[in-house]
Amino acid sequence: MARAARGAFAFSARWLEQRLTQLVPRFPEVAVCVAFSGGADSTALLAALAQLPRRPAGLRAVHVDHRLQPHSARWSAHCRRVARSLGVPLIVRTASIARTRGESPEAAARAARYHLLGRALGAGEALLTAHHQDDQLETVLLQLLRGAGVAGLAAMPAITPFARGLLVRPLLDVPRTALTAWVRAAGLGWVEDDSNALTRLDRNYLRARVLPVIHERWPSAATTVARSARHLAEAQRLLDALAAADVARARCGALLSAKVLRALPPERRRNALRFWITEAGHLAPPTSRLEEIAGALLAARPDSQPFVAWEGARVQRQADLLSVQHAAAPADALNDVVWRWRERRSCVLPRPFGTLALRRDARGPLDLDALAPTLTLRARRGGERLRPVRGGPRRALKSLLREAHVPVGQRAQLPLIFAGEQLVAAADLWLDESVQAHSASRRRARLVWSAGGSSSSPA
Repeated sequence: MARAARGAFAFSARWLEQRLTQLVPRFPEVAVCVAFSGGADSTALLAALAQLPRRPAGLRAVHVDHRLQPHSARWSAHCRRVARSLGVPLIVRTASIARTRGESPEAAARAARYHLLGRALGAGEALLTAHHQDDQLETVLLQLLRGAGVAGLAAMPAITPFARGLLVRPLLDVPRTALTAWVRAAGLGWVEDDSNALTRLDRNYLRARVLPVIHERWPSAATTVARSARHLAEAQRLLDALAAADVARARCGALLSAKVLRALPPERRRNALRFWITEAGHLAPPTSRLEEIAGALLAARPDSQPFVAWEGARVQRQADLLSVQHAAAPADALNDVVWRWRERRSCVLPRPFGTLALRRDARGPLDLDALAPTLTLRARRGGERLRPVRGGPRRALKSLLREAHVPVGQRAQLPLIFAGEQLVAAADLWLDESVQAHSASRRRARLVWSAGGSSSSPA
C-alpha cells in the first residue's frame, strides 16, 4: 500500500521542463550543468533534460570520482558511456579527500565534491543536482536528530546561489521510486554505490532501517515532511528579514556595535549575529559558540579583546566593535617543526606563520652560544610561560600578549621556539632569560619574524 501511494507521482521530461521554468530565470537559455553520479536519480535528471525539445543552453555534465570505492574508475567509465549516448558533454574530476579533525569521511567527500563542482561551474551557470523528495525527508530527520534550528530543519532549498552561478534542485517534489521507474522504462542502466549498504553510516541506517517503518505507517511522510520544510524555510526568511534590520542598526561598516547588540533581547541578538556571520560568507557557528558570542564576548571588558573561533571563522571584539574574519590556521598546522639553525639561518613556516630568521648582530639580544643547535617550532597551545626579564618572574605568554596589545588575529599565528620542552622565544617578541645575551657574550644575534611578508619589531 505504501509503495502504491508513493509511486503515484508521474515523472516526465515535460514535468521537469515546467519545474525548471518556474525555478530558473531565463530557462532554457541559461547554461546548465548536471552533477552526474551515475546513479538512478541523476541518470533520470540528465536523460530527461537531454529529451527536451529545447535543450538548455550548453547542457553538460560533471562526474566527481571520489576514489573511495574500488569500482570508482568503472563508475566514471559508465558515466562517460551514458553521457555519450545522450549526446551530452561530460567532464570527470578526481577528488582528493582531506579530512579535518573530527570530520567524517562522508562529510569530507561531500566538501571535496562541492569544491570541484563549484570550480567547474561557469559564470551564471546553473548546477542541477538530483536530490529528491526522499533525500529531503532524510535530511530533515537527520537535522532534527542533531538538534538543528529553523535553518537546518528547512533542509535543502530548491535554488540557492553557488560559486559563480546557481545550485538548483528541481526534483525535491519527486519520490525516489518515480525516478527509478522512469529510468527503467527508458531502458537506461545505472550504478549502485556499495557503500549505501553500510548501515553504520547515519543516512544509510535511516534509509534502510527507519524509513521503511515510517512509510509503512505514514505512506505520505515524504510529502508532508517536505511541506514542513517549506514552512520552515518561509519562517527562516522572516527571521532573516528581522535580522537584516537589526544588523543594519548595529552596523558600522563591516563591523557591529556591541552596545547596540546588547540592547536586543537574547533571541534577536543571536538571530542577528548568525545572519551577520553567514552573510559574510562564513559557516554559522555551533550553538555553544553562538551563545558565547552573544553572551560572554559582548559582556567582556572593552579592553580585553576577546574572540570566539570555530571551523574556518572567528568573531573578535575590539573596544565596542565586533569583526568577523577567516580563522587563522589551526594550531596543529605548526606542530613540532625542527629548525637546525646552524645549517640554515632562516626557516620558512606553513602559512600563515611566516618566516623566522637569525641575523648576526654585535648588539643583538640573543646569545648564540646559549642557543640549542636544534630548535622546535610550534603554534600556541595555551599555558606557555617564559622569563622575559633577567632575574624577574616567569610570565604567562597570554598575559604578555595582552599587555603588549598584540592583535588577537596575530596571536594564533605566532611561532613559538622551544629547546626541548622549554620555551625560549615567542617569535621575535620575547626571549627567555636562558638565551639572552649579556656583557660577556661573544656571538650575538637577533631573531626576525616576517609575518605575512613584513617584519615585526625585533626582540
